[in-house]
Amino acid sequence: MAERSTAAVDVADNGGDEPLSAKQDTAEETTADGAAEAQDSAEQSAAATTPDTSDEAGEAEQDFVAPELHSGHKLARRYRLEECVTRLDGFSSWRAVDEKLRRAVGVHLLPAEHPRARSVLAAARSAALLGDPRFVQVLDAVEENDLVYVVHEWLPDAVELTALLASGTLEAHDTYQLVSQVSQAMAAAHREGLAHLRLTPGAVLRTSGGQYRIRGLAVNAALRGITADRPQRTDTEAIGALLYASLTQRWPYETDAYGLTGLPKGVGLLPPDQVRAGVHRGLSELAMRALANDGATASRQEPPCTTPDELAKAVAEMPRIRPPEPAFTAPPDYQRTTYQQGSYGTPQPGPRSTVVAPPIVPPPPLQTRPGRLLKWVVSALVIVALGLGSWQIADRVLSHRDNDSPAPSKVTKDDGDKAAAASKPLAIAGAHDFDPPPGDGSENPGDVPKAYDGNSATSWETKRYIGEPTFGNLKAGVGLILDLGSVQQVGSVTVDFVGQTSVELRTASADAGASPTSLDGFTKIAEGTGEKVQLKPSAPVKSRYVLVWLTKLPAVGDGGYRGSVSEIHVTS
Repeated sequence: MAERSTAAVDVADNGGDEPLSAKQDTAEETTADGAAEAQDSAEQSAAATTPDTSDEAGEAEQDFVAPELHSGHKLARRYRLEECVTRLDGFSSWRAVDEKLRRAVGVHLLPAEHPRARSVLAAARSAALLGDPRFVQVLDAVEENDLVYVVHEWLPDAVELTALLASGTLEAHDTYQLVSQVSQAMAAAHREGLAHLRLTPGAVLRTSGGQYRIRGLAVNAALRGITADRPQRTDTEAIGALLYASLTQRWPYETDAYGLTGLPKGVGLLPPDQVRAGVHRGLSELAMRALANDGATASRQEPPCTTPDELAKAVAEMPRIRPPEPAFTAPPDYQRTTYQQGSYGTPQPGPRSTVVAPPIVPPPPLQTRPGRLLKWVVSALVIVALGLGSWQIADRVLSHRDNDSPAPSKVTKDDGDKAAAASKPLAIAGAHDFDPPPGDGSENPGDVPKAYDGNSATSWETKRYIGEPTFGNLKAGVGLILDLGSVQQVGSVTVDFVGQTSVELRTASADAGASPTSLDGFTKIAEGTGEKVQLKPSAPVKSRYVLVWLTKLPAVGDGGYRGSVSEIHVTS
């Protein structure tokens, strides 16, 4: 069971929970005084909303308040605070703008002397090293000017699971994707020694592409002083609660939480298919296996899942649930016209009788002897005329061909030298990685020189992406910007990849004084796919800055995708 601090008011940006009601706040104060311990022990679970308290946490709440900052304040002369979304327990959370990369970010702030400041910094830096795109990425973690702040991604197009459940239960396919993606992501995090401990409906986001992403890994728990003796069990039960809520639109405990109604008091943990009709049987049993407490399970002859890895394997063993078929809309009735019915030009029936004209009898053919002679004469004249015409046409064509035969061409030594000089290798003066928004601005910058060092055994690699070869549907691509030192005629760029990779060649304008910082600053001039791709512009191009833009990555196993560039050659 996770130990929680006394300040358990939850805010959408950090935990996704709604503020507790006045009745619940009163219950919290009673618990802090020790008068409601029996109620806490009865309602205690990994996802329960009633907090455990301690004297140390109470002192932290009394001695420390959230930093008094305001909208417009800048951190590191880069992050401009826009809107405060959380202010509690000595820390505050903000929506901010990264003015350097021109994108929205989220920022957690707390005083450097706060008792949890060190643990927050450590958690943020550990989460940043994970680099798994299934989690909302930590971009920066800094102690500066008596402040500790953590900067993370902001996903404006994503929707919290809390909002999705407010409108009803999820489809079976969406629920299957939710538990599959979240359990796999948490299994990967625990393999690196990271736990969430506050995996609530507000911590799970669904992007416009249908991918689920988890925010607040390790950081949200550190901000609130939450710990757990069995972190894997805590996170597994939290995933089970999310699955239960997605199937039933009910919270699997007796207390109401996250905008969801709890179960009736005194009935215990009912399987989802007994709470709501039409629930998928396999997902219902899986939720009960994940919600098992101390080895007890309500599922049928199945052992409980006590770690995210066990839960992910149980999901993989299930028959895959396919998305619902799109609804078929019958086309409108086909309207046939009279022309399509074959009656065009024929008289239509009417009230009056139709007078039929007598048929026209053609004149008899030339059956007399003079007529037959005339036909023979005309046929002979036609044959002679055709023969003379054909002969004249053939003679004229042959004469014209003889006159138009070109004289033998001569290739001079100067022409050969010019042709050889037309294409020559261009030196790459420098290069850097390019990961514009919605990327995080960095894509293994330390390995960039390996892409053009002349050694095919070394390479620059992208990060590893999960789910789809198109960067997990998180962004359009990443690439390398080559600096040719001065404006040069770009004839071709040859790129050697490891694995089949899709790539575009883009160039900045010839008058660009510096390397563009956005994709709009480059113009696409060629594209291709393969392991060795030669990119040639269709028209002469002059530029100093050339972008090799990767758009689709090869698979590297375990459902992951990664791009790798071993050599780049540029010729004029």
